[in-house]
Amino acid sequence: MTAKIIDGLTVSQNIKESLKTEIDNLIKSGITPCLATILIGEDPPSIIYVNNKQKSANSIGIKTLDYRLDKGVSENELIQIIENLNSDTSVHGILLQLPLPRHLDQSKVINKINPTKDVDGLTFVNAGLLMNNQAKLIPCTPLGIMELFNYYDVELDGLKVLVINRSNLVGKPLVSLLLKKNATVTIAHTHTKDLTHFSRNADIIITAVGKRTSFILTADMIKEGSIIIDVGTNRIDGKLCGDVDFDEVKKKAGYVTPVPGGVGPMTICMLLKNTVEASKMSGLLTEKNENR
Repeated sequence: MTAKIIDGLTVSQNIKESLKTEIDNLIKSGITPCLATILIGEDPPSIIYVNNKQKSANSIGIKTLDYRLDKGVSENELIQIIENLNSDTSVHGILLQLPLPRHLDQSKVINKINPTKDVDGLTFVNAGLLMNNQAKLIPCTPLGIMELFNYYDVELDGLKVLVINRSNLVGKPLVSLLLKKNATVTIAHTHTKDLTHFSRNADIIITAVGKRTSFILTADMIKEGSIIIDVGTNRIDGKLCGDVDFDEVKKKAGYVTPVPGGVGPMTICMLLKNTVEASKMSGLLTEKNENR
């Protein structure tokens, strides 16, 4: 068996084409979608991520605002910038690039973002809405994974899914999204005992560890024909790779995502999708106010 490669680049490009049409319609109605990004410090990977997000947004017609702040910026200064963007009706999405420097309270700052502009879906309001199947803005990586399942016609109903991650960015949101599709979900983490017991019985494994030196998902850990979604990002000898022993796992799995070219492009694509969704929400809110 050789696994079918899940092509995130192709899927994301198809979604971007449909977003262009939506953006054109929004612009015709007087709304130009606008995404503001905030980057603190000069962490090279973060700079690359933000540059890519800006470039991708601009390529489909989303206007961007770029805030680059010194790593020593105070919490009050950062919150003031966020509050100014909250008040700016021309700004529809606010992205705060994570992680933040240690002197900043990440949870506190994130929750200063207006939930209707929270295109990362990380505020307590949006997390609560997601848990109750009411969210409009969903964390980008989990949303991108669900789009991949949809594109490849993966019927999740009744499948056993193992998620190796319990973060607010990936694992926890995925639980809600997968349960909504009637999957049976198991979460694994650093304290999980006998991980292989769970992985060998899973129809789908979604791994987002990102510590290649201490964890690799190998072929002997998976079930024949299973679907493997690799969210991990590691650099080994200058080469980007995921959590999965790709060359060996693809001989046994049914489907597998590569790194790069799998989940990564979908994450950025979902940021654009959320920005368009936030722009639509802004338009609906304006209409309601005008009709009062």
